[in-house]
Amino acid sequence: MQLGTLKLSTVSDGRFWLDGGAMFGIVPKPLWSKLNPADEYNRIELGLNSLLIQASEKRILVDTGIGEKFDEKLREIYRVEKNTNLIDSLGKVGVTREDVDFVINTHLHFDHCGGNTLKDGEKFVPTFPKAKYVIQKKEWFDATHVNERTRGSYLTENFIPIEEAGQLILADGDIEITPGISVIVTGGHTRGHQSVMLASESKKAIYLGDLIPTTSHIKIPYIMGYDLYPLDVIEKKKQILDQALKENWLLIFEHDPRIAFAYLVEENGRPKLKLGNYNDEKL
Repeated sequence: MQLGTLKLSTVSDGRFWLDGGAMFGIVPKPLWSKLNPADEYNRIELGLNSLLIQASEKRILVDTGIGEKFDEKLREIYRVEKNTNLIDSLGKVGVTREDVDFVINTHLHFDHCGGNTLKDGEKFVPTFPKAKYVIQKKEWFDATHVNERTRGSYLTENFIPIEEAGQLILADGDIEITPGISVIVTGGHTRGHQSVMLASESKKAIYLGDLIPTTSHIKIPYIMGYDLYPLDVIEKKKQILDQALKENWLLIFEHDPRIAFAYLVEENGRPKLKLGNYNDEKL
């Protein structure tokens, strides 16, 4: 879709499935399962919706999905389903690996940066050879200094080759990447989690990353067990959604398996999502 002069395209890296209880934290299953039916292992379907932004002569990719480096055991655990992949999805909108100027990683969990790199012989190299990869400094530190809680989420082959290739930009807080495209620290999920703000011709959008991963997570108490700082998530969600409602921001959801774009509107004093071709979903 078009946002002012910015052309926005969701590019899919397929689907995967995560534990529904972990995705919704303290919310009881009878509530979250109404819109998110679980499989026999209690996993729910999630999209891998990266975002391609075409701005003048620049092409910016936000997050890179789960990638192709998982072994069979991990593919089975996370029920990775590759009806398509990131490179093929980019090709469908006429973009090659060499065309990407910037890659923005909201954070470095494996389902957000798995496509950062690929295997070339016996080593891993950046998937996008001409791109600068933008990551928050705090996120980089935490990804390279893991603990018992975080070790399983950070796979070094997804990001260390970026540094070795000299393609890494470490942001220290909110910065503008190109005119109208900025990263803002939203924290909560991880210390260095960042979302992406877009502004063009008085229109605004935000790529939420794991701050609000699906449309179901719009409800304030619906936060993930994966969130390292859950109270920070609550406060930031309130702030972001309040601004989105007042200023008519387009919301872009990374993990929703059906809906990538939606607006937050108010009807009869209650917020609801305006989902374009989909039915409106009351919150």
